Amino acid sequence: MTYRMRINRILTAASLAVGTALSLNAHAQAPACELDRPMKFGGMNWESNLMLVGVQRYIVEHGYGCQTAVEQGDTLPMFAALQRGDVDINTEIWITQMQKPWDEAIASGKIKQVGSVFTGTDGWYVPRYTAEKFPQLRNAADLKGLHEAFIDAEDPDKGRIYGCAVGWTCGTINANLLKAFKLQDEYLVYSPGNAAAQRAAISSAYKRKKDIVFYYWTPTSLIGSLDLVKLKLPPVDEKALACITDPQCQDPQPTGLASYPVVTAVNSAFAQRAPQLTAFLARVNVPEDVLTKTLGHMERESLEIEDASLYFLQQYPQIWRKWVPEDVAARVQQALAG
Repeated sequence: MTYRMRINRILTAASLAVGTALSLNAHAQAPACELDRPMKFGGMNWESNLMLVGVQRYIVEHGYGCQTAVEQGDTLPMFAALQRGDVDINTEIWITQMQKPWDEAIASGKIKQVGSVFTGTDGWYVPRYTAEKFPQLRNAADLKGLHEAFIDAEDPDKGRIYGCAVGWTCGTINANLLKAFKLQDEYLVYSPGNAAAQRAAISSAYKRKKDIVFYYWTPTSLIGSLDLVKLKLPPVDEKALACITDPQCQDPQPTGLASYPVVTAVNSAFAQRAPQLTAFLARVNVPEDVLTKTLGHMERESLEIEDASLYFLQQYPQIWRKWVPEDVAARVQQALAG
């Protein structure tokens, strides 16, 4: 065997050894899911939750090597499913809207809060073109004397403030705010039959450049996609706020509305079984304005929820990379690039 042949054999053997080592190392670095079954998300049926669930699922699947599934349902059925262990996570729980069931579930030990995903807000809005037409209209109290700009079709002697859907707890807030600002003689709060009717009424008025004042909340695609002005409220007065939210309130007084803590909760058994995934979920937090902008982009571009989730991941790596270890972030980034 010639010298050159011996060198070639040595180089070939070395190359194979290096290749084998790299292959083993790559295998060792491959994500190994903590679960031997799909991770089950509660798919509560509103935009921000569905979009955030899409973001979390993508990270869990591509960064942690897990399979995922979504169970669709309303808030309370999904919360009950979380306590039973039929789902592992409810991404977005508005505690103040379900305080009693939340307190009972926490006390039972069946669930645990693992993070605060964002802070929600609500209030009264007008289109910017309305605010420009009435420069004196900046605060909720400034509606006094302007009711003729917002005539109620069913009662032309009064203005209409579009409230939230029939049966929602924010109906109490709107009714009491009306009294607190002494507007009940000039305005009626109109409650649409459902959320879709509420949104349709607002969108229709906006497209026709009709003056409208309405209650809404964030983060939502409607607020993110329209050019609006939020009417200012006084600073939050805790005593007055307690009365504003009480359907039996006898003497509502002006106050601001407190921001809503919106939290993530997991089934306690899941938290014990999957500590790494639980740690990831605990770090998920999105600034409200970023979430509203993302939902607004989804609305303007007519994106599906899945596309909106990908848009968020592509546009805001500085946010989501803080939620996960670097190796997980690298795998997610690689999947996005592919």
